[in-house]
This record gives sequence, C-alpha cells and structure tokens, in this order.
Amino acid sequence: MASMRVVQVSEAGGPFELVERDVPSPGRGEALVRVHACGICHSDSYAKEGGFPGVSFPSVPGHEIAGAIEALGEDVRGWEVSQRVGVGWFGGNCGYCDRCRRGDLMGCVNMPIPGITCDGGYADYVLVRAGAMAAVPDELAAEDAAPLLCAGITTYNALRRSAARAGDLVAILGIGGLGHLGVQFAAKLGFRTVAIARGREKEELARRLGAHDYIDSTAEDPAAELARLGGARVVLATVTNAGAMAAVLGGLGPSGTLLVVGASMEPIQFPPAMLIAGNRSIVGHASGSSGDSEDTLAFSALAGVRPMIETFPLERATEAYERMMSGEARFRMVLTTGA
Repeated sequence: MASMRVVQVSEAGGPFELVERDVPSPGRGEALVRVHACGICHSDSYAKEGGFPGVSFPSVPGHEIAGAIEALGEDVRGWEVSQRVGVGWFGGNCGYCDRCRRGDLMGCVNMPIPGITCDGGYADYVLVRAGAMAAVPDELAAEDAAPLLCAGITTYNALRRSAARAGDLVAILGIGGLGHLGVQFAAKLGFRTVAIARGREKEELARRLGAHDYIDSTAEDPAAELARLGGARVVLATVTNAGAMAAVLGGLGPSGTLLVVGASMEPIQFPPAMLIAGNRSIVGHASGSSGDSEDTLAFSALAGVRPMIETFPLERATEAYERMMSGEARFRMVLTTGA
C-alpha cells in the first residue's frame, strides 16, 4: 500500500510530528484529494492545543486545502478524477438535522471540520466528503486558492451578504490576514472602502489594495473620522481586539452594522443607547458552505483578488505555524507538498 507524509499532533499542546501513514481509500460519498497547498490559519491552534469540541488525537490540522481529486468513492457524482478542488472549514452537511432541513448548511450540527474534528490538509492526501469540495478555477494557483478557502470566503461572503450596496461606505477594521483580503473584496464589490489600522505603516499597502481612505486609529478617533466621511454602512471587524471594535461603533451610519469576523472571546463593551440611536447593530458571520467557497474562488479569479502569502514546504510546518502565530507572517502562510 502507498504511503504519504502527514504532519500530526499526538497530544494537546504537543509538537508537530512528520510521520508516514498509509494513503486511505475513499468510502461511499467521499473523495481522496491530493493536497497541493494548505494554508495555515490561526484556528489551526484548536487542533494543536485541543481547544475545540470534537478534537481528538493524533490530530492533523489544516482547513485551507487546495489540490486535485485522486480517487472517488461510491455514489459520488458531478466530480472527476484529476479535477482541481478546494476544501475549507465546511466539511459537508448531514442533510437531516433541523438546520440542514431549513437550508442552513453551515449550521449543521453534524458537520465535520477538516483539520479540527477530522484529519486536515497538513498532508500529501486528505479524505473529504464530496459535498465539501469546491471547484478551483484554472486562473488560481493552488497556493493562492488555499487561503481564499478560509480568510477569503469569510470576508467575501460577509460583505456580499451584508446590507451594503455599491457606493456605500464600508470600513475594514484591521489590515492583516483577513483584512488585506477584506479591503480588496470591498473595493472590487464597488464600496467606498476605508481601511482602519494602527499607525501609518500599512497605509500605502491599503491604498494599493484598493482603499479609498485610510484611518490611523492611534492618531485619530476612528468613529469620528467615519462619521466625518458620512458614516459607515458596514464596518467589517477582522481584528480580535474587542476594544478596537467598540471604538468604531460611533462611526456607523443610520442602520449601520458592525460585522464581526475576528474570532475572540473578549467581550465588546458598549452603551446600548449607541445601538438604539440610528438602529445600529452588531452581528457575527461564519465562513460559508462549499458553494460559497466556489463563489469566492470564482470572484477572486474574475476580479483579480489574491492573498499575500509566504510558502513553506510541508516538512517545515512547525516553522510556518510559529511564524503565523507570532504575527510575523505577511499575511498568510501556506504549506506546499511539491505535487
């Protein structure tokens, strides 16, 4: 039987280990995907540290998977061997729980999460449910497609499903792994795009990515500046700093929304009257289904949206992961298998 390389964690908080495993065979409704590239996300720490319900060890992280179909199991239709595909946080849905029957695929209570509750893409091959796959356009390199399956879909899907329309003022809070894509998507979707970050160091980059205006939150009151610009229809909060999120609430225009995609356990503190005045709201947004991933990839290929990445070979996963966790990455780390 053929073997493959896998980067695993044997126990919560343990080190990454590069090991050999047998290449698995797909079962009914499954596909075996040859991994070409796998992005490293901060959420991979859930697999490494065991900080998520359903994580078991040994754990193989990775939910930003771009590759090609190696083999198909029984009853898989609509896909072909060698077809380029991607898989993100959405690992497929059961089809029979209450949320599935109401059309909320991301709310499926039985949804596996690649790299979290089942083996992910830090490997040469990965088994996935066929319903989790998204077609990857030929125009996108695997290294570029991988981060779009998490950071990309999270920001694009949130913006396109928001109440903002072309011409509206939309602010992106934070210019990092999520934010640098959020700025691109906002500009390409036709929003008057405002980038908000600490200091002036990222202003030139933000404007190059498409921002029409830039706010230095260390030198200016971001809420006052947004209000001066007319008030934001949406502020997409890509940071995890709850204080930074609270600081922009006053910059929302009438019926404006603080749209939170930066995962944090820190509470956002604000006076309720600030929401009541102007019918403002705070909402969260999860990533999206495989269909949403496919839309994200297609739009990115069409509009020229690309992540800023650093690539490392699979065997240097530890180094790449630590660079991401330290905040030194600019802006997404991607592991490649050499396939």
